[in-house]
Amino acid sequence: MKRRYRLLAFGLCASLLGLANSAAAQDDYPSHAVKIIVPFPAGGTSDLMGRLIAEVLGRQLKQPFVVENKGGAGGAIGSDQVARSAPDGYTLLLSGIGSNAIIHAFKSAPPYDSNKDFVHISQLAAGPNVLVVNPSFPAKTFKEFIAWVKAHPGKFDYGQVNASSGHLTTEYLKQVAGLDMVGIPYKGGAPALTDVLSGQINGMFTNQDAALPHVKSGNLRALAVTSAERNPLYPDVPTVAESGYPGFTAVSWTGLSAPKGTPDAVVKKLETAMVRGFADPAAKAKLEATGFVVVAQGSVPYTKFVQSEIARWEDVVRKSGIQLGN
Repeated sequence: MKRRYRLLAFGLCASLLGLANSAAAQDDYPSHAVKIIVPFPAGGTSDLMGRLIAEVLGRQLKQPFVVENKGGAGGAIGSDQVARSAPDGYTLLLSGIGSNAIIHAFKSAPPYDSNKDFVHISQLAAGPNVLVVNPSFPAKTFKEFIAWVKAHPGKFDYGQVNASSGHLTTEYLKQVAGLDMVGIPYKGGAPALTDVLSGQINGMFTNQDAALPHVKSGNLRALAVTSAERNPLYPDVPTVAESGYPGFTAVSWTGLSAPKGTPDAVVKKLETAMVRGFADPAAKAKLEATGFVVVAQGSVPYTKFVQSEIARWEDVVRKSGIQLGN
């Protein structure tokens, strides 16, 4: 009997010691380098966002935050890697509209569930898509564009990167405006934009940072932005909403997420560091210089936002009947 009590006491002490060590580890977080998986190749907008977050969090939390690019399958490969990682705060995900919202709308769903398999720590930024056309295209305004497409059904061809925010924005506009346009598939936004510039295709919706230098040079014409309000770097370009389609918005967004089960204390540290770090004028300026709006906020609003985006784009995909690979 005494031996049994001694064993029980030993087990209880070990459990308490384990809890104490776990709490201490959370208090000391981060005690070594943290990895941020960017689920897209280096050099693009997502990579830029990931490296900005790494820089700011490293400065805030006094440990290296290192970006690892893990592209493929529309962001699903890198995102799934994070979902399966240890929930200790040392492997984080650059989450975003494509890999954490749009991708769930298709029948070939990813192996992870963005509503269940992640803790969403904070949104970082949002930016509009911009409808751009080659300057040789007849329409000079968005309203003229709508009129031309309706008068020439099936004649406007556009760059389509499957499951991208630009792709779904186009499908959304086709639905609300009743347009018949033809998507030309591309593996990425850069080659599609190259063909718009050369006049091989008429136009496309693309991220505002990618289009900006070409619009400034006059090699592309911007007809509309998809944010609720005009973008500061496109002050003369109207929104779709103000051009006859009230309530139309479609923004590309990114944020920071972690595997489900990450301790609350760790999430809170990261959340606080994100909000405080991107309130700094210098950090905000880096994003705003390319037309993004900084929306660094906490876990609760970001989680609700991700849920609403999944539901929203599922509805667009359902109505359009599109599927990955089509």
